[in-house]
Amino acid sequence: MTLTVRCPECKNKMKCQPQGSAEGKSKRCVYCGRSFSVKANMSN
Repeated sequence: MTLTVRCPECKNKMKCQPQGSAEGKSKRCVYCGRSFSVKANMSN
């Protein structure tokens, strides 16, 4: 399942494929390098 997440710093959208649940997972932005929570930044 592919999720779309938005970076809270630079507002760019990225695709994320978390293994299992998205709860407690983090992702590093490929554009600005900031790490953020996947669950809190999911977009439609």
